[in-house]
Amino acid sequence: MHGFIGSNFIGALKDKHTLYGLDIVFPAKEEVVTTFSWREIAPTSFPMQNLPQFDAIIHLAGKAHDTKNQSAAQSYFDINTGLTQKIFDFFLESSAKKFIFFSSVKAAADSVVGDMLTEDVIPAPVGPYGESKIRAEEYIKEHFAFPTVSSCECSPFREMTSVTEKQVYILRPCMIHGPGNKG
Repeated sequence: MHGFIGSNFIGALKDKHTLYGLDIVFPAKEEVVTTFSWREIAPTSFPMQNLPQFDAIIHLAGKAHDTKNQSAAQSYFDINTGLTQKIFDFFLESSAKKFIFFSSVKAAADSVVGDMLTEDVIPAPVGPYGESKIRAEEYIKEHFAFPTVSSCECSPFREMTSVTEKQVYILRPCMIHGPGNKG
């Protein structure tokens, strides 16, 4: 919510959507109705019946590259993998129908061999950032019943829906540039 992509999403979505946030910092954002702490999202500490109804959860949170190499490797797994697990488990218990996870191209590869990187690549992440992101993706895939190609009419323009009517999207963006980015 307070990062580069989250701030831009809020700006783009605020006029047509009611926004709730989940963050580790709590400066108020006037476009966001309420900001919840990521430490509070376990169903035992945050009863679902006390929450507003959500249509979608867009998960952008994570520990990005440490260009100064000052972060412990475990902190990437605690945040990028552990927090994703908590947020995804929350999604499965919630009324939200869509879960959009911003992973990273680094979950697939550290560099591109050839002209392009496709979804068919066998992931070979390098370092704790990429490794923690691929583990988060694996957790989502292990805990969600994705439809198979033989069980639905699939096209790039049709959303794939699970038996539970929940939809999951895993995106692997590369470096995103724009006003206010750190890269």
